[in-house]
Order: sequence, then C-alpha cells, then structure tokens
Amino acid sequence: MRSLPARLEHAATRLLFQLPPAVLVALSGGRPVVVDGNTLHPEMQFLIRGRELIGGRPLHEGTPDEARHRMLAEAIRYADDPIALVVRDFEIPGPAGQISVRHYSPLEPAGPRPLLVFFHGGAFVVGDLDSHDEPCRVLCHEANVNVLAVMYRRAPENPFPAAIDDAFAAFRWAKEHASELSADPSRIGVGGDSAGGNLSAVVSQLGREAGVSPAFQLLVYPAVDRTTRYPSLELFQRGFFLTAEDIAWADSSYMGTRTELRADPRISPLRATSLANLCPAATFTAGFDPLRDEGEAYAEALSRAGVPSTVRRFSGLIHGFFNMGGVSPAARAAVVEIALALRELAWSGRSRTPA
Repeated sequence: MRSLPARLEHAATRLLFQLPPAVLVALSGGRPVVVDGNTLHPEMQFLIRGRELIGGRPLHEGTPDEARHRMLAEAIRYADDPIALVVRDFEIPGPAGQISVRHYSPLEPAGPRPLLVFFHGGAFVVGDLDSHDEPCRVLCHEANVNVLAVMYRRAPENPFPAAIDDAFAAFRWAKEHASELSADPSRIGVGGDSAGGNLSAVVSQLGREAGVSPAFQLLVYPAVDRTTRYPSLELFQRGFFLTAEDIAWADSSYMGTRTELRADPRISPLRATSLANLCPAATFTAGFDPLRDEGEAYAEALSRAGVPSTVRRFSGLIHGFFNMGGVSPAARAAVVEIALALRELAWSGRSRTPA
C-alpha cells in the first residue's frame, strides 16, 4: 500500500508520461537517442533521465540488502493500482526448507486453467514476490491463466545452484498439486524475466531430462549465456538502466569465483548439448538491453533445434520495462502483448509469432 506522498508522486509521474513525445525528449536532453538502428522510446528516455535526477543508483552499488530495498521501492513507484484477483500466499516444501509462493487466479470461477510457474528477475540477488506483483497480475488477468510466483533463494547468501534447485522443486510441486492450484496438469508452464528467464529456460531443460517437461516457457529478456560478450552488451553497457557492471556483479554474486561454471548449461542454457524436444517458447527482448542479443540467440537456437519458438523485440524499450507498466503506457502495452502471447501459448500450446 502506497503512502499519501507516494500516491501523489505516482499520479504526478503518470501525468508527465502523458506529455507529447517531443516534450518528453526535450525534457530528457533535447534529442532522440538512436543506437544500432533503434530509437529509444521517449518514455524510456524520460524515465532514465528522471531516475538520474532523483539519485537512482546502479544495482551493484551498496550491499545486497540495500539493492533489494531500492529495487522494491522502484517497482512500487512504477507499478499500477493492483488488478482485482484471487490471491493467496503460502509455503511449499523445498530442498532447503519452505519456499514462499503467491498464487493468482482470475475472479471469474472456471474449470482448471493453465498455470504459469513464475520466477522473478533481479540478477539472482534482488527481487521478490512483491516487486513482481503487478506484472504477475497482468499476466493472470490478460492471459486468463493462474500464476504461481516463486520466492526462490537468492545470492550471494545462497549461491548457484540454490535458485535452480528451488525453481525446479516448485515446478515439480505444482505438477504434483495441480488440482490444489485449480490448474490443468497438462498445461503447466514456466516463465520469468531476466534471471527468472534464465531459471525458466533451465527448468525446461531439467524437466525434459527428468520426464516432467513444462508445457511452455515464457522468456522475458532472459539471461542465457555467460560465455560470450554479445554486441548488445557493448552497445548498452551503461546508461540504459541495466549496466555491464550490474551483470558482472550478478555473475560474481551467483557464481563466486567459479568461472568454469559460465559454460554450465544451468548457468548458460544456450550452451546445452542439445535443445531438441524442449517445450514451445515465446521470447521477448528490449532493443536497448545489454541482454538483448543472447535472448534472441537462444530463441533462434531453439528454432534450429526444431522447438516451436518465437521472438519479439520491443525496439524502443529498456531492460526492466516489465516492471514499469504503471507509469509508462509503452511498457504497459508491451506487458499486455506478452500476456496475450502467453494466452495463446498456454491455451493452444502454440508459440505464435507476435504481430
């Protein structure tokens, strides 16, 4: 629940985002930002500039707890008023104790729906059930699916492979308890953004090997290859929300000094020996994101392996747009588009090429 000052700030921010694009650009430095053939959306340019003016700090600065607090505060600042749904928090057994989860379902009663087991982003260090509450609500409402958000263990207190162990355990628990979740057991998939996209890709591969493959995977700007410096990492290494320093910090927090892990498919699912026979995938990237190229490379590799796979680039957006829909109409439209693609993927089992 926002305080009164926070509500007033949010309302003022939303009003500012209604200004004409040319005005937003003028307020953000005077000229459009064009890199690699993509033009930064005026709303993203304005948001980045505004964040600088209020003293926004990079993810990697300070302690993990400080970074967690900042990320949650920003997520709340950029979130919309919550969509009315049936929501309940509870715990499920995990490999190292109880795992906190949050279950979302539409208000309208219905028979078993598809279920998305959702893993939040946050560099494996930050993010939680609250930071991603709004996008989970949009996915649930727009896709007409149930969502089970998972609070996996975070680094550096719990380094690799703790997050994977929790994610896979949560997916398997959902499969085994589908009826308790009002879920169709044949339509339980995985999805997430950034680090959560990595976990979704890894769980899809682990599920294939264990004979409990997810029905689908929804990958939002996923981190899928720590072995290669893609051009997008060089192009957008600073100045576009997620920085190269943030990524290096995430890597060291998650893997420590074990650089040999970079090629492990549980870190870099793009480097798996085979991508054949994985579940259908829908991948979404942002044009001004250092992770852009590896996400698109993974989608293309899935297609080459015979996996139904689509990829959609939101050319003017930045990493983190998934959590900005409450203030940015462009981000909100992107999240709704992702939700509609999830609806197609979850209900039909097909990965439809986005418009």
